[in-house]
Amino acid sequence: MSDESKPRPRWLNKTVLGIGLASLFSDWSHEMATTVMPAFLATMGVAAFWVGLIEGVSDGLSSFAKMASGYYTDKLTRRKPVAVIGYLVTALGTASFGLATAAWHVLMARAFAWLGRGVRTPVRKALLAGSVTKETYGRAFGFERMMDTLGAIVGPASAFFLLGVFNHHYPSLFAVTLIPSLIAVGLIAFVVREKERKPVAHVSFGERLRMLPPSFRKFLVAVGLFGAGDFAHTLLILLATQKLTPELGAAKAASFAVGLYVLHNVFYAGFAFIAGWLADRLPKHLVLASGYALAAVMALMIIFLPLTLWTLVGIFILGGVYVAVEETLEDSFCAELVSEEHHGVAFGTLATVNGVGDFLSSIIVGVLWSWAGTTAAFGYSAILFTAGAVLVASMPPMRVLSQSPGS
Repeated sequence: MSDESKPRPRWLNKTVLGIGLASLFSDWSHEMATTVMPAFLATMGVAAFWVGLIEGVSDGLSSFAKMASGYYTDKLTRRKPVAVIGYLVTALGTASFGLATAAWHVLMARAFAWLGRGVRTPVRKALLAGSVTKETYGRAFGFERMMDTLGAIVGPASAFFLLGVFNHHYPSLFAVTLIPSLIAVGLIAFVVREKERKPVAHVSFGERLRMLPPSFRKFLVAVGLFGAGDFAHTLLILLATQKLTPELGAAKAASFAVGLYVLHNVFYAGFAFIAGWLADRLPKHLVLASGYALAAVMALMIIFLPLTLWTLVGIFILGGVYVAVEETLEDSFCAELVSEEHHGVAFGTLATVNGVGDFLSSIIVGVLWSWAGTTAAFGYSAILFTAGAVLVASMPPMRVLSQSPGS
């Protein structure tokens, strides 16, 4: 049978579907917990400082866990058991919020859950990349991001519904998070298939990083620049609440702000697959640069437009679209720039750069906002968004970079 007559492998195979569904159910679980965590902490009489500390410590631990997991799992014949353990740790850590009686208990539970999340992330991405061809990386990663974001829509909605059902008894709600999270564990364990692979030879961590191609390192610089300005979008919720309160009142403004964030996530979910589809048909570096540029446009809208309800609608929609492009294209870009045997350490390094950027950007934007106002805060972000877009756009086409000498 000639190569032309052979059936092409399907990109939406059992592994891609299993990973996508696992992302949906896992995100459903921890978004339920995250949505009510501030209110749960408020019942303990703690200050906002604790919310920031819990998020910061958890994100930092998760970032370095991603790096370590990616490096370690490249040396294994089978990566999937590590992913199963990571999903299980996240499930148990999230449900254990219900056992907390003090803020430091929540800190420990969240850190434990996010440790599992960090361990599983590069493994999941490596399994996903290993299950499809290079020509379909965009659609596979776009599908996974879309499913993950559907969980981010269903999770908060479930939390608000269950708070009424349980009459604001938080331990009962946290216990319910076990249902979707254990479904996610089962999907990874029993649906996802892992191809046989040859583990990389044991070398030092530094040597492994030096083995990654120069094009990937340039890509990481662009990601780092962009990420240093890419603030958490909970700050958009705060912005909408503040700007709408004089006209609508505090309670109504808060409700509208939450509704805008749901709209943000709807566009995020919808455009994740579209971004992946485009990435498989157009030069990936230009699609990613376009996403980065949309982020700059969003920041400039905040600075120069009157922040009415309708301009805020546009800002939140742009925020959802650019995040969809950013996350889908960064993953598929990474998968193409690095050979498959090094996918673990590459995805781990990418996740760590993103995690450090997320941590720093939100702090810097928050401080600038408090001290110098929104023009300085979002102007800082716009400059870094633009710098990241220019650097990515200047890279040669990825298909050229990803070819090996013998291909």
